[in-house]
Amino acid sequence: MARTATVTRNTRETQITLTIDLDGTGRADLHTGIGFFDHMLDGFARHGLFDVSVTCRGDLDVDCHHTIEDIGIALGTAIKEALGDKAGLVRYGSCMLPMDETLALCAVDLGGRPYFVYDASFAGQSCGGMDTQMAREFFYAVSYSAMMNLHLKVLYGENDHHKLESMFKAFAKALDAATRRDARIDGVLSTKGTL
Repeated sequence: MARTATVTRNTRETQITLTIDLDGTGRADLHTGIGFFDHMLDGFARHGLFDVSVTCRGDLDVDCHHTIEDIGIALGTAIKEALGDKAGLVRYGSCMLPMDETLALCAVDLGGRPYFVYDASFAGQSCGGMDTQMAREFFYAVSYSAMMNLHLKVLYGENDHHKLESMFKAFAKALDAATRRDARIDGVLSTKGTL
């Protein structure tokens, strides 16, 4: 059964259409209006082996906040929908990802209880036209919309581009691991019998 979802989100601030295929090959078609953010989402798709398309018309004349946060909401919602009933799902995934001088850690639980822990700092206020503080807002929006437990930490690093990219790639790898199926799992992986 295909694990895909398309989400449309229209507000006075953003108009978004987002599609994800959890069993893709890493293809991305991205039009957010923020080049650096497209680059981050491309890394997410490619390294998670997700097929992702995003079209967004946002109020970038104000700033990048609404665009990035609302795409996070749409992505989290699409992940939740694509997972379906979560039968046979491994549920947990983690990745420690190096990128040059930077090391990032991500851990994911798709157990249906949202929680978000984030530990990263940046030297600059923006990177390639994306406010660095928006990384936190994006991942927070994803975690709560997907009903996932998400922990992200930059253990060390110097370059803001590397820090941001390592987080997006670590999240991709952790989510890819968590969304895998295991034939040994009967129903859902929970002592409660439900996720």
